[in-house]
Amino acid sequence: MAWSHPVPQITDEERRGRLAQLQARLEERGLAGLLLGSTESLRYFTGLVWHQSERLIGALVTPSQVYYIAPGFEESRIESLPHLTGEIAVWQEDEASAALIASLAGPVGKLALDDALPLFVYHELAQVFGPDRLFDGGRLIRDLRLRKSPAEIALIEYAMSLTLEVHRRAHGIIKPGVRSSEVVRFIDEQHRALGAPEGSSFCIVSFGAATSLPHGADGDQVYQPGDVVLVDTGCRLDGYHSDLTRTYVMEEPDAEFAATWAIEREAQQAVFDAARLGTACGGLDDAARRVLEKHGLGPDYRLPGLPHRAGHGLGLEIHEEPYIVRGNTTVLEPGMCFSNEPMIVFPGRFGIRLEDHIHMTETGPKWFTEPAKSPTQPVG
Repeated sequence: MAWSHPVPQITDEERRGRLAQLQARLEERGLAGLLLGSTESLRYFTGLVWHQSERLIGALVTPSQVYYIAPGFEESRIESLPHLTGEIAVWQEDEASAALIASLAGPVGKLALDDALPLFVYHELAQVFGPDRLFDGGRLIRDLRLRKSPAEIALIEYAMSLTLEVHRRAHGIIKPGVRSSEVVRFIDEQHRALGAPEGSSFCIVSFGAATSLPHGADGDQVYQPGDVVLVDTGCRLDGYHSDLTRTYVMEEPDAEFAATWAIEREAQQAVFDAARLGTACGGLDDAARRVLEKHGLGPDYRLPGLPHRAGHGLGLEIHEEPYIVRGNTTVLEPGMCFSNEPMIVFPGRFGIRLEDHIHMTETGPKWFTEPAKSPTQPVG
């Protein structure tokens, strides 16, 4: 499908730069290579997009080479897909992919592994390499992916703007009798209409007491007058996610809901205000909980209060580092992107989650989207 958005896709030049950084680190650490699976890291470094299956398809990155690892019958398919230049090394159905990888990596040095590889791949590799030659490559990968480039930030920001507009449109169709499934379908259609080719990457629409369940309830709910509405959705552009939640009521809110919504917004703002370069991620979660405790909620993970972390990183994965959670000593640096969503839950009654995302600039935090305005105005 032709690219029609005002922000560019990630270029091969940028991916070659990522790959060069990875290869330099492999060389520095004396590693024989890094094995990428059919994961978002494969896409990040090589541009190849492939979905996980029972057969290993990925890439072996050595300090000087890139080998695409694939069953023989998929070679022509891989050749047809976008990816950086590299030799396609094939294994046949009656052969072991681990043996092929060992022949390419050589007999010396440890093999680093993509931390998202499935366990069956690890076991096959351990039989050939021995466990002592296998190395957890997760930190190596995550450190390179943690700080987003200007091109990545531009894609995320544009995807967020699309989803914010979808929220505005969805707010307009909430009427008595509408089913959550109808709203979910409408949101998917609107994401597609705005140029997200795969539609919604996920969508939660909850009414009433179901809003107290952070990830929604089973079944098809029906909106009734006075219900609290929670909509959490996003899309992907060139693989990069948007993710926004709005919680509101369609009529004038009662005093309790209005007061709790204001506390939620105060906690969200406290996270933003605490997001300073050099600050530990755990400090942002602490800032949100201090607001809730001041208003008699919590403490800790007790309910009514905040039952989960205050945020998560986002990029090619919708949940990735850095995590905005108590005790996380990762310090904020330019290029880091993360959600700000210190949800307040009253079990069995209602929940309020306002979720916007932040990216760290050279001078401090910046919203990807402007936060909600009021309990009845989810989009400014």
